Amino acid sequence: MRPLAPWIRTRAGADVFIARTLSETAPAWQTARLRQEPDHSIGRMPRSPRTPLRLPLLALLLAALALHFSGLLDRADDALADRMLSRHAQSRTPPADIVLVAIDQKSLEDLNEIAGSWPWPRAIHGELLDGLARWRPKAVAFDVMFNESDAFRPDSDAVFREIVKGQDNLFFASLRMPDGNAFPLDQLPPRFGAERGANAAPGAGAPLLLPQVLAPESWQGGLINFEADADGSGRHYRLFAETGGWRLPYMGASIARAGGAALPPDPRIRLNWFGAAPRTISFSDLLDDLGQREPKIAPTLADSILIVGATAPGLNDMRPTPLGKLTPGVYVITTAIANLRAGDWLRDLPLRWPLAALLAAGLVAGFLRRKRSPLVIGLWLAAVSLACLAGAYGAYGYQLHAPVGGALMLAWLGFGLLTIEAHRQERREREATIGIFGRFLDPRVVEGLVETGELSRERKPEARQISILFSDIRGFTTLSETRTPEAVVDLLNRYFTRQVDVIFRNGGTLDKFIGDAIMAFWNAPTDTPGHAEQAVAAAVEMTLALDAFKRDLAARGEGLGDFDVGIGVHTGPAVVGFLGSDSRMEYTAIGDTVNLASRIEGTTKGVARVLVSDATRAACGETGRFRFVHRGQFHVKGREQPVDLYEPMLHSAS
Repeated sequence: MRPLAPWIRTRAGADVFIARTLSETAPAWQTARLRQEPDHSIGRMPRSPRTPLRLPLLALLLAALALHFSGLLDRADDALADRMLSRHAQSRTPPADIVLVAIDQKSLEDLNEIAGSWPWPRAIHGELLDGLARWRPKAVAFDVMFNESDAFRPDSDAVFREIVKGQDNLFFASLRMPDGNAFPLDQLPPRFGAERGANAAPGAGAPLLLPQVLAPESWQGGLINFEADADGSGRHYRLFAETGGWRLPYMGASIARAGGAALPPDPRIRLNWFGAAPRTISFSDLLDDLGQREPKIAPTLADSILIVGATAPGLNDMRPTPLGKLTPGVYVITTAIANLRAGDWLRDLPLRWPLAALLAAGLVAGFLRRKRSPLVIGLWLAAVSLACLAGAYGAYGYQLHAPVGGALMLAWLGFGLLTIEAHRQERREREATIGIFGRFLDPRVVEGLVETGELSRERKPEARQISILFSDIRGFTTLSETRTPEAVVDLLNRYFTRQVDVIFRNGGTLDKFIGDAIMAFWNAPTDTPGHAEQAVAAAVEMTLALDAFKRDLAARGEGLGDFDVGIGVHTGPAVVGFLGSDSRMEYTAIGDTVNLASRIEGTTKGVARVLVSDATRAACGETGRFRFVHRGQFHVKGREQPVDLYEPMLHSAS
């Protein structure tokens, strides 16, 4: 075995020897890690991530794109808006001069004997128009198709056609079909209202169902195709359809324009619904009233717009709208005419993405402020969500459609993702904090302190009144000369384990190992009442633990010779906290108090195993667990005046 004497002549030599021994005996991977990547548990402070929310924000962005392209955000906007608009509609009353002449179940039953089953002979409609002409309504529109001649009742078609010829306030329905034979658009009569654009294709055509029962000069009216959104519900009304460079009008737009309304340039409008049905008169009741010598209903229809349409369930003209899944299709036309005439259709606000970005920014700001819990942020988001809903509902009073459903969906999705990440970060930091403070304090104590929030790696160094303990091995030279390096390290590990257990048991904080020396302190990082007495109790118990350790070794035939310990304790002010650089920090104490405690430990040789300062003795008091024997005044390095030192003894000791 090579001589070890050169390594153990001083404490510095002992420190180097221990370091070299550890390096020689530890596995190669472990020593490499110690040299290159110091672990948290040996003093490296993990940095708090500057962008801890990057991952959930990226997930939110990807989710937003997926939801957008899948149409789910539109559905969220529409579903929420439908509920609010349906409620808002209850405050709106339809105009009294837009009248629905309903082909309802009553009319089907009343006219069954004279007109047969639906569709009725066209002469029935002609009779209605002939009777109404006397009372001069502004317009009479048919939401009923007259595209095919009645092969069994051609005379009825002829009567209807002749009655229609003599009136110019009539509007008839057409349909644009998805396929079929194209009708040449340049052959549409002028009264149809089709507009030829500058880029109209020569010979352009479209598959149309036109009111061909009537003469072409009577085809005034327009398309009645139902305008459905992606989910099949009707929220808009189309004013015109473009095909082959031509504009084909819709019936509601034609009626409104004929009444003098200025139409918007947009191809469609968002309908501003009414909570009640338009004024409705049963077709059979009106027909019967017109046959009376003194009609009562007909005189009230002067200057009104009459829409003849089906409402009987068996005629299958029910459409899904914000008002319900089975809204009579003719309500779409009556609502559109009322909106166009009053100019109160709903204008869309492009609110989704600005609102979503604003809410996301608020969530990020809330989660970055770590003092705010997810519960507080969730309550804040709930309040903001209610404000958004109230604002969106109030916007209908100003004819504005403010979609907030998609933005709120994204906000709550973001809240969930950020909450998960916050919990993950909190767990990581909690584990890191336990790992860091676990080398200073009893791990069971650390867990409790972290749970209550009393420990935080963010705390800045602070001045505190603490009690410092230094412990150093005596007789280390002999111990080193008689054992291999591996045996010395094993012995020290077992010795340190017992001593640290004593420190933790007495509420102390382990600062560091300095070669074969131990530094610990009390009253930091948390307040420890009676910290001076606990430090002294630990010092005394450490000597007893050493004695028990030596007896155990002796029983196994491992004599320690003059292996002993010297312990110094001092109480005073010091700065305590994490000190160092961003990449490597240690939780430690600095100041004159630390220096004096180290000097006191150095004076114990030949005097006593444990010596404490007068400040420590005074902090313990005379009525505590110990009595203190004065061992004299000692000159220590860095002090001009001698220092009074005392040996603590239990009151029960002689």
